[in-house]
Amino acid sequence: MRSLERHRDVGAYALGVLDEAEAFRFEDHLMECPSCAAQVTEFGPAARQLMLYRRSTPQLVHPLAKPGPRMLDRLLSQVAARKRTGRRRMLFALAASVVCAVSAPAVAIVAGDGGTTAVRIAATDERSGVWARITTEDEAWGSHVELQVKDGAGPRTCRLVVVGRDGSEETAASWSVPRHDARPHTMRGGSALHSEEIVRYEVRTAQGEHLVTLRPR
Repeated sequence: MRSLERHRDVGAYALGVLDEAEAFRFEDHLMECPSCAAQVTEFGPAARQLMLYRRSTPQLVHPLAKPGPRMLDRLLSQVAARKRTGRRRMLFALAASVVCAVSAPAVAIVAGDGGTTAVRIAATDERSGVWARITTEDEAWGSHVELQVKDGAGPRTCRLVVVGRDGSEETAASWSVPRHDARPHTMRGGSALHSEEIVRYEVRTAQGEHLVTLRPR
């Protein structure tokens, strides 16, 4: 039997009309042809319905209507391998999402006052333990900035530094962190730069120690 003829025998095999020799040869072909194996699986329900309709006729259903044991073993092995691959891919994706959730800033678009659009960014620095969230809204003169910070390492004085795409820096707000106070504190400030001109925001101490970075996407 030529390869093309074997491809065409999918329906005959599913209906069990091949003789024993042809069925065995087709099963050998199925072991090397995932396409035909998939078609046999798809034809299964339709073949069973046809067999039910044919029960009222004197025609006989071939005993090889079901896949043979060799083909079943091969198909079961392929299904198990695909399931293992799927689980590995799911675990890799889950691990990647956890890493992103821990290390990457979360960015959201929110509705601002007067129908304007505001951008909200949040991030936590693993080294310093400082959490910060910035909400920015563009104005004609630049951008309005609202900052929330959780910092339990006070007392110390901190500032929010806006870094432009051209490398320029400006201080948008400054504040004092009380001693052992991890509650979120809110500060408001502004920048002469618009949001599209800003590459990142940095929370630093007055001495220049870096505490957390927030990057718009």
